[in-house]
Amino acid sequence: MNSLKKRRSLRTVCSEVFVLVVTAFVYSMAFPGFVTIHGFGFIAFFALIPLFAVIRNTTWKLVPVYGFFFGFVFYLFFNYWLKTFHPLAILIVPIIKGGEMVLLFPLLKAAEKLFKKYGYLVQSVIWVAYTYVSQNWFAGYPYGTLGYAIYAYLPLIQIASLVGVWGVTFLMVLPQTFVGAWLCDFTAGRGPSFGEALREHRVPLFAYLVLVVASLVFGFATMHYWKTQQPDKSWRVATIQHSADTWEGGYATYKKNFNNLRKLSLEALVANPDMILWSETAFVPSVAWHEKYPSDEATSALVEEFVNFGKSLPIPLLSGNPEGVIDDPSKPALLEDGSWNRKDYNTVTFFEGGRIKNTYRKQHLVPFTEHFPYEKQLPLLYNLLLANDYNWWETGDESVVFETDEGVKFSTPICFEDVFGALNAEFVRNGAQVIVNMTNDGWSKAVSAEMQHLGMAVFRSVENRRTTVRGTNSGMTCLIDVTGKIIDPMEPFKVGWHIYDVPVYTTESQGETFYTKHDDWLAFASIYLSVILLSLGLVKELFRYIRTREKD
Repeated sequence: MNSLKKRRSLRTVCSEVFVLVVTAFVYSMAFPGFVTIHGFGFIAFFALIPLFAVIRNTTWKLVPVYGFFFGFVFYLFFNYWLKTFHPLAILIVPIIKGGEMVLLFPLLKAAEKLFKKYGYLVQSVIWVAYTYVSQNWFAGYPYGTLGYAIYAYLPLIQIASLVGVWGVTFLMVLPQTFVGAWLCDFTAGRGPSFGEALREHRVPLFAYLVLVVASLVFGFATMHYWKTQQPDKSWRVATIQHSADTWEGGYATYKKNFNNLRKLSLEALVANPDMILWSETAFVPSVAWHEKYPSDEATSALVEEFVNFGKSLPIPLLSGNPEGVIDDPSKPALLEDGSWNRKDYNTVTFFEGGRIKNTYRKQHLVPFTEHFPYEKQLPLLYNLLLANDYNWWETGDESVVFETDEGVKFSTPICFEDVFGALNAEFVRNGAQVIVNMTNDGWSKAVSAEMQHLGMAVFRSVENRRTTVRGTNSGMTCLIDVTGKIIDPMEPFKVGWHIYDVPVYTTESQGETFYTKHDDWLAFASIYLSVILLSLGLVKELFRYIRTREKD
């Protein structure tokens, strides 16, 4: 009998593992990926149901193991393109995300154990809290957030101007926690029919239905409103997509890329743009460094050529360019051991009126590849990263708002900075009328990776009601209007230039959205509520245990 029970238990574990693998794969297809570059967004409305059923059905011992397993497998499917960057990357990200879910899954199980009938409601709140926390620590990584899967479902995401992606995620996950709990009980023969379950939970489900209807009404009304609005001005931007191979370096490559960028920019002048936009690190040799500490005659000449070109243009030029500065002011630029006393920022340089008018330094660096602050705590990992050609940038600390002589105010989140809502809301609070994202996703060599990034960028326009224009090395170069509509994307991995007439809405005419003013308020509320509910549940369970012991 015991051997039969063990075999049955092993069969159950194998079944649950199989369900987790299938769920991870199906959920990954909701996003742009190797199956389709646009993703099947509708899948995100039900893909996680089996996950919550497994959490409810499995044991306490297995649930953290399942958490790591699901997180690891999902990100292997979802971020398959990381292997192009480096073999370490395709392991580091799934391990980190799996590690996060080692903590998440027990909390989800605790919610359904402590709250029984209404555990699914608490699980939904915890899921939103986890979504925020998982992307706002050192290794924070917003890719894979549930709400981002429906970036193309514009009426449903308009509420982001009130609640950010967090509110969208909540509306999507709540029915899945409910159905997951019901499915687990029903298949085990201990639960009601689906109709009976709906009747039993009619009050919270009616409230949820009201939220969905209200969100859709708000969405359609908002889209109609913005369709009728005229921008305060139109800003004509020429985007230059030179599609350079990110993996190639050296003077010859930098010279070739600059020549291509210059040629395409001069061609674009015939369309009478108001500004020319290059991508992140479009011009690589540091202007700030080579002007002060020229070390190579050819590179210094190339830097001078670039600066003269930027100053000579009749319109502004915006380009990514690393900014090298002295690391230790007490030491010379060239140290005795032959190394340079230098540190670098990932920077945007703004030319206008025959001068470099302003710069912006990237504030949110990519963990592990651009930034790793744990050299002393984790020396083995630090040295491993250095040995694999990872180089660190310094962190900027100012949310710069550029302003053209014509009065257009804009900010330039660099690369994946446009996937963080609060950072972009701060730009807008500081006065930015347009979000100008400068990106180089070309290293991935995958359109799906570029589309995953673009899908998140959509929410920044909706949250702040600001137009986004994206200038990229190889895609996705496009315009995103204030309702999140992606307009006229350039063909990825193709050399060319494109003119975008960018609608500019001023704060004076449109004001700030609720999200812009309060950014991630719902995420914080979900964190506090999760802690309070779980604490109350534990106290209630403790009192129940004490009463039971007293009766015995």
